[in-house]
Amino acid sequence: MSRVGVAALWLLHWLPLPVLAACGQALGRVLWWFARGRRSVVLTNLRLCFPELDEGARRALARRHFGVLGRSLLERSLLWWAPRARLLRLVSFADEGRVDELLAGGRPVILLAPHFVGLDMGGTRVTMSFDIVSIYARQSNAVFDRWFFHGRSRFGDQLLLAREDGARPTVKAMKAGRPFYYLPDMDYRRKDSIFVPFFGVPAATITGLSRLSRLAGAAVVPCVTRMLPGGQGYRIETGEPWADFPTDDVAADTLRMNRWLETVVRTMPEQYYWVHRRFKTRPPGEPRLY
Repeated sequence: MSRVGVAALWLLHWLPLPVLAACGQALGRVLWWFARGRRSVVLTNLRLCFPELDEGARRALARRHFGVLGRSLLERSLLWWAPRARLLRLVSFADEGRVDELLAGGRPVILLAPHFVGLDMGGTRVTMSFDIVSIYARQSNAVFDRWFFHGRSRFGDQLLLAREDGARPTVKAMKAGRPFYYLPDMDYRRKDSIFVPFFGVPAATITGLSRLSRLAGAAVVPCVTRMLPGGQGYRIETGEPWADFPTDDVAADTLRMNRWLETVVRTMPEQYYWVHRRFKTRPPGEPRLY
């Protein structure tokens, strides 16, 4: 069955992006109705993070999320098989020179890349410009694991590490001039995490951004990938390096990251990865939310 799915994706990658995007939106509507467990997770997350919205508005937002999620699943086929020239047309990279300048000046760089649905599209586009270091989580399905790994490493000389490898090889790679494409905004249980608010809800959040920035002397550059409407492609937006970061207060640094992320999420709330159980780890004594 896995090979059938991969074959179907291979066929779909030949479609023009507007047609592929429409197919993805249709897939999202199917997922909305049949992926009931994930639909419940999304609605719970939106209830917690957007209490100001009524139930109808939250369900409408959830439906839009499934639409862009379906797109991201099918458009992943482009990352696996589309030629370099096509990807360069589909994914623009705003302010790419900002990263070049930091690296040319000998400054290690952390690209802070939150979990929006365009994350992998942005990551592949970044690897077309830089040899990076990133964390790769192996997939339980061997067929899909092969293609996920292929998609993230097919351009350039990429260094994909396991989370179990620890901080040392990542810091070494950054000091050697590899930008670190870093995704620190998921619930990784209690290890290396502290509870800080995310949309006002205590969330187990890893403190790696502050620690790795300090260890490597790295600049933190926000790196957000937006999925554009109507099959227009994607845009990577890089911000100015964070000033006065890191500080001596790891909790304050981690809270700063979450507050920044909240601001970005509000600019495209349907594109954040709401199917993830972001609040599954609770402070002692608090009930489960899912």
